[in-house]
Amino acid sequence: MKTAVIITTYNRPDALAAVLAGYAVQTDQDFELLVADDGSTSETRAVIQDYQRHSRCTVRHVWQEDRGFRAAAIRNRAVATTEADYIIFTDGDCIPSRQFVQAHKRLAERGYFLGANRVLLSAAATQRVLRERIALSRWSWAQWVQAWARRDVNRLLPLLTLPDGHFRKWAPGRWEGIKTCNLSLWRSDLLGVNGLDESYEGWGLEDSDLVIRLLRRGLKHKTARYAAPVFHLWHREQARSGLGENRARLERVLRSQGTQSVVGLNRYLMGVG
Repeated sequence: MKTAVIITTYNRPDALAAVLAGYAVQTDQDFELLVADDGSTSETRAVIQDYQRHSRCTVRHVWQEDRGFRAAAIRNRAVATTEADYIIFTDGDCIPSRQFVQAHKRLAERGYFLGANRVLLSAAATQRVLRERIALSRWSWAQWVQAWARRDVNRLLPLLTLPDGHFRKWAPGRWEGIKTCNLSLWRSDLLGVNGLDESYEGWGLEDSDLVIRLLRRGLKHKTARYAAPVFHLWHREQARSGLGENRARLERVLRSQGTQSVVGLNRYLMGVG
């Protein structure tokens, strides 16, 4: 199974460097890595080029012009660039646990998409991790407990590793809370719904829209919680000026029966855009 990890980023090279370092020590190195860049400057390009020189996997930099927050568009561009069978979506401020890729690949199953969660770092902890280049993916349980006691992280429960079982399919219709910072699915299923909907511009809800359309197409949710957490580096909240319009768009999707994105992946597969 050819696998691609797609990491979105925008002008945060220090965080991206820490995230890429997490992929350098994955227990499973058999994957392609695509950095989906929403218009960053040359400093981000330099971080990616440095990682490319040392990486054991294929690394590609997929860039688009900076015209505001367009995460759906850059993810679609990245998907169009790869021929991988399986896609893992995440973000450039989410450091992966050491078994992250291995867990997503192990749990992958036809007819399902996988959603997992994250551990949030405080602002102070984030500064320390980036300044001292701390390898969170190598931390012991004792170190995480200490971090929680200092309020450096918001919770410990996602760090527990549970064996696979029927509980992973207990919420097959779930879409609330599923985010593209930790989501994986078969590329063919993504093509089947025409990818993410680029009508969503500005922060918010394009991932919910995708999951709803996947469910409508007959896919089911399978949880990868307690197997594939990521560690989210603190940042100030994104501007949410377009959230009202995006929320109204999502409400229309919920009332409809459509499965296809309005502006989606096919424009890149046809060589447009």
